[in-house]
Amino acid sequence: MFKGSVSLRRQYYSLFQSSLSEFTMGRGGKRGGRGGGRGKGRGGGGGGRDSRDNRVSYDKIDKTNEKFERYYDSIIELPQEERVEFWAALRRDLPNSFRFAGSKGHALAVQKQLRERYIPEITKIEHYDGTAVEAPQPVPWYPDELAWWMTTPKNVVRRFPPFAAFQKYLVSETSVGNISRQEVVSMIPPLLMGIEPGMTVLDMCAAPGSKAAQLLEMVHKGEEARIRNALRLHATEDGREISPGLDVVGDEDLNVDSEDFGRATGLLIANDSDYKRSHMLIHQLKRLSSPNLIVTNHDATIFPSIKLPSTKEDPAQNRYLKFDRILADVPCSGDGTCRKNPNLWQDWSPSNALGLYVTQVRILVRALQMLKAGGRVVYSTCSMNPVENEAVVASAIERCGGLEKVQLIDCSDQLVGLKRKEGLKKWTIMDKSGKVWEDWPSVEAENQKSGANHATARLAEGMFTPTGEAAKIPLERCMRVYAHQQDTGGFFITVLQKMTEFKARPESEAKKSEPKPAVISIVEEIEAQPEPAPGANVAPKIEAADLLEGSTSTDLEDANVPAVARENQASDKPDATLPAKRAFDDSDAAPSSPKKAKIESNGTEVEAMSLDNRQVHFPPPPGAELDATTRPGDLRSETTTPAATTSLPAPVKAKGRNQQQFEEPFKYISGDHPEVQSIEEFYKLSQRFPRDRFMVRNALGEPAKTIYYTSALIRDILVENEGKGIKFIHGGVRMFMKQDVQGEGVCRWRIQSEGMPILEGYVGEGRVVRLYKRATLRKLLVEMFPKVTDGCWKELGEIGERVRDIGMGCCVLRIEPSDEEDGFKERIVLPLWRSLHSLNLMLAKEDRTAMLLRIFNENVPLVNNHHPATRAAVVDAAVAEAEVAEAETEAEAANGNGEVVEKSEDVEMDAAEAPIETEAGSDQL
Repeated sequence: MFKGSVSLRRQYYSLFQSSLSEFTMGRGGKRGGRGGGRGKGRGGGGGGRDSRDNRVSYDKIDKTNEKFERYYDSIIELPQEERVEFWAALRRDLPNSFRFAGSKGHALAVQKQLRERYIPEITKIEHYDGTAVEAPQPVPWYPDELAWWMTTPKNVVRRFPPFAAFQKYLVSETSVGNISRQEVVSMIPPLLMGIEPGMTVLDMCAAPGSKAAQLLEMVHKGEEARIRNALRLHATEDGREISPGLDVVGDEDLNVDSEDFGRATGLLIANDSDYKRSHMLIHQLKRLSSPNLIVTNHDATIFPSIKLPSTKEDPAQNRYLKFDRILADVPCSGDGTCRKNPNLWQDWSPSNALGLYVTQVRILVRALQMLKAGGRVVYSTCSMNPVENEAVVASAIERCGGLEKVQLIDCSDQLVGLKRKEGLKKWTIMDKSGKVWEDWPSVEAENQKSGANHATARLAEGMFTPTGEAAKIPLERCMRVYAHQQDTGGFFITVLQKMTEFKARPESEAKKSEPKPAVISIVEEIEAQPEPAPGANVAPKIEAADLLEGSTSTDLEDANVPAVARENQASDKPDATLPAKRAFDDSDAAPSSPKKAKIESNGTEVEAMSLDNRQVHFPPPPGAELDATTRPGDLRSETTTPAATTSLPAPVKAKGRNQQQFEEPFKYISGDHPEVQSIEEFYKLSQRFPRDRFMVRNALGEPAKTIYYTSALIRDILVENEGKGIKFIHGGVRMFMKQDVQGEGVCRWRIQSEGMPILEGYVGEGRVVRLYKRATLRKLLVEMFPKVTDGCWKELGEIGERVRDIGMGCCVLRIEPSDEEDGFKERIVLPLWRSLHSLNLMLAKEDRTAMLLRIFNENVPLVNNHHPATRAAVVDAAVAEAEVAEAETEAEAANGNGEVVEKSEDVEMDAAEAPIETEAGSDQL
């Protein structure tokens, strides 16, 4: 078990290193992000071990596409010189970029290492002609210079050792969550949301999670300073000495969001329609250790309303959660990512955008429904196509009641230094055949003249330049970012503000705004085929690149409809039919492209349907209100299959990729529970720390292995919506883990590193160990299980006597700042386990390695004092690098679609401290 855990961690670490090697080693032929185009299978590269042999160098890929170039030349108005730059930039490799993550204070400390340790060494390097190598540079418009990019060629990187050290720094800090690899333009949407402490925020299409991480950081903005201020006040009130590390620095407003002793009261709900990607999202966000996070797994077009507890003043009144800010970074064709996903040059088709328009409008309308009056939605795509951008925005505003209800916000004065273009006011549309249409009347005229055909079947009035009242919508307030402006990818962003509540107009009344659904288009295309010759293959493949997408709707008269009712008004379409959102944020996510719809003669994909009985929408829209006589028992549950009908084809089954897995329920435990009482007694917890926010995840509601902690708002949401059809996947942080111990009076629950920052200020002095010297911390990081008996405590410096005398169990190790030469500049808090004969930092090996590199600039092997056979170095550095490289090769060969990353992430997270648990427990025998 121990060896297996190490193997999994190494494999995942190697995959991280593989993706991060693009920082410095270039892309070569690596595949791009998820959902960027519609190539064969996932990501257009095939799969299996042999796929690696088919890779083509980035420079050798044919980056031409006549339709692609002709269409954007016709709609993007650029001077000829700038147009040449536009296409030249799209054909170049994309610069590498990354962001410093976490709280502002911690992020700046990690950034300082880059500035003071690595940049000076890199700037000493010179090319053969004597010119200096370009070092990484801060992104000019990103706040506090916490985002950086670099364009150093890989041949330079491979030649000079300073880049090798820089790469180790990037890999190490990314593995522990201090650095997030993220495309520069994907950092823009969160910065325009205007999130303030205490706000409720929803990310509707959140996986793989880099934008959601930005949002979560904003929810916790200023929390560190507020908590320190609260702890100082508590110490003063209790007559205790104030720890030197609690000094409040910076210019944070300490009076904002201060009602919960400085703890953040806001909320982020991060949602994704794909179950596996929702777990990738969890891994990405777990690193921030936030009790203010919920992860859900729902189709964003029908995201359920979340009920809140009734008030004491009006207990009969139903209350539903409304959001202050919503990010709708929707699934899109992703043609703005062709620099990092070069397969798009060959795979691009106008149908890519046409097939997504309906879904995108529904997501945006649903977002506006769930928003508070005065709240904001940021809508974004990595597409340059106006059908997915300006057309979606105009259609959604019109459905929601026009500019009186929803307005576009002018953000031209924000993010100074970001080069951008205004949104388009007019555009044309290219159909599947490559024909360009100026307006909707010309399409109708053609259909009347020649009859409807498959080339125009997916065109809709709402896709074209708005007319009438809709023409007044100031689409120029939208933002377009093009590749040539600042050497980035292509991106679209706009900010919408909800002025007042509204009743969204049903799609059926939205001026012919829906194209014919995919199934109807496919059937009509089949009808248009000539009769096959006798004996010929009668199973034509439809090269439409049309997604077989459901026509779920968000036309509910009342946005506050219970989750089960909303799901039952929706289609029975599996989530797998939704297009996978491109992984523009994180190139460590596997590429994934929606598959082209096919009609097979045996009906395995779509069963035959009667044209006379076919629906205008397929599956049928849920827009109509539930009949007044409908009883709750009449609604099918989410796991119940509806009765078959003769007029509808059988729904397409998800092929194993997105089948819903069982999730343990969220059960809160009382502060009077015996286990909670034992924790309180052992750690002498302050009465100021809330006891009503502890939660477990099992049906019995009994603490078995882990006790979680959540904010008060998340507790209210999870309790109020239990059993009501909402698919909660994750919530809270691990606060305590059960530790098998022997010894009377020793608490079996140790503080988990995730929960330590939340709890440490409320732990009594009896379980606190203070450390002041760098040498002492280095010893604890390098040596696992140093002995404290037989006089060995003397080797532990200033903490020796304290750890010798303290009782067995978990302790809080406070590393206090000081002005001494061997002191620390910032306060650090870590969990420490005192066993019968030794003690040990409860940190995963990756965290130890990262701290050694960050604090001491050392990359040394760890020493395990617990096992005599491994008392020397656990692994020599050179051997470790060879093993990582081997694991990387095997992982890439066997897992071309990236699914092992998703599966191993949670295993790695859970197993990171497992060896420490096992060894700590056995040390007491």
